[in-house]
Amino acid sequence: MILKRLVIYLILTCMMVSGAAAGSLAKPEGKPILMISGAIENKNNGDTAEFDRDMLVAMGMQVTETANPWYNGRTRFEGVSLDKLMETVGAKGTTVTAVALNDYVTKIPLEDFKKFKVILAMKRDGSFITVREKGPLFIIYPYDSDPQLQSQTYYTRSAWQVAKLIVE
Repeated sequence: MILKRLVIYLILTCMMVSGAAAGSLAKPEGKPILMISGAIENKNNGDTAEFDRDMLVAMGMQVTETANPWYNGRTRFEGVSLDKLMETVGAKGTTVTAVALNDYVTKIPLEDFKKFKVILAMKRDGSFITVREKGPLFIIYPYDSDPQLQSQTYYTRSAWQVAKLIVE
């Protein structure tokens, strides 16, 4: 498993450094949990980029520990940087539309990802997040880092059960 993650990480790293020849990414070996489409340059399935959990984990996990409106107290979230994920797919838009498994839709300015270090969380307090617990993917801002993030604007951008991201 560690070797598989290392190989995926090396492939993704090489593609980012080399400019992702022909705009392609490695294909997921497991069941895809995230599909990215729209204004992207790097794809692995037609006009989309699909990622399984191992591919996302191999990109490197960041930690955000923050109070939030969904859980009591401070919660430790781990996930891939959305800024890094957008770089990996070669995002060329200004907005990302997140679509959840339950068809919830929210629009997020692409600049949020870098400005606020937003993550696509896969773990909560050390365990992978299940669909029943708002997973497998949950957009998390570091709400404690800036008072402006403690508002309905950013809470509505924090979609859970994310399945698709559309770059526009």
